[in-house]
Amino acid sequence: MIPKRLYAGMLASVFASGLAVAAEPGGGARLSLEERLGSVMRDASATQVAIKAGKKVTLFCANCHGEGGNSNKPEIPNLAGQNPAYLLEQVLKFTDGRRRNDFMQGMIKAMSDEEKVNAVMHFSSQTVKVHASSNPALAAHGKELFFKVCQRCHGEQGRGNEKIPRIAGQQAEYLTFSLKRYRDGTGERADPQMAANTKNLSDADIDSLVAYVSGMR
Repeated sequence: MIPKRLYAGMLASVFASGLAVAAEPGGGARLSLEERLGSVMRDASATQVAIKAGKKVTLFCANCHGEGGNSNKPEIPNLAGQNPAYLLEQVLKFTDGRRRNDFMQGMIKAMSDEEKVNAVMHFSSQTVKVHASSNPALAAHGKELFFKVCQRCHGEQGRGNEKIPRIAGQQAEYLTFSLKRYRDGTGERADPQMAANTKNLSDADIDSLVAYVSGMR
C-alpha cells in the first residue's frame, strides 16, 4: 500500500498539471455536474474527448482501482463498465459527505468539475475483466439466487442503471463484504431495500451469489 504522504504528493502533481479539458458548452453559465455529464453524453465528439482526457486524469486512481478501472485490490471495487450517472452520483456523495472515506474525499475535492466528468466517462467506457468461478456448482446455485433476489433491481445482466450499480464482474471480496454489510446492518451505507433482500441470506448463499455475479460479463 502506498503511504498517504506519497499519495498526497502524487495527487498534487496530477491535478496541478491540468489534464482534463472539457469546455463549458457555448461558454455560458456554470453547469451542474449532472448537466455537464448529460451534455457530454449527448455529443459523440465530446464523449470521445472526455474519455481520452479521463484516461490521463485517472492515472492516479489506478493505484487502487487498477488500470482502466479493473481493481488490483480484491477489497476495492472495479469501476470499469459502471453506469456513468451512477458513478457521478458516488462522486457527489463523497463530495458532500454522504459517503465517507478520507482519502477518496480528499482526492475528489481536489478535482475540477471537468476532471470529475472526464474520469466518470473514462471508467464507464472500459470493459470489466471478469473472473469466472472455479466452482461451477456454486455459481449455478448463485445464479438461482441472483434471479430470485437481485435481478429485479440490478437487471438480468447485473448491469444496473443510473441509480443502481453494476454488479456484474465486480470483485468477489468487495461483493462479499458489501452483501454482509447490508445483511448485518453494519457500516454507514444503509439501504432499506438491500437490507430486506439480504436479511435471509446465509454466508453460504452469499458465497454462491458472489461466485455467479463476479463472473457475469
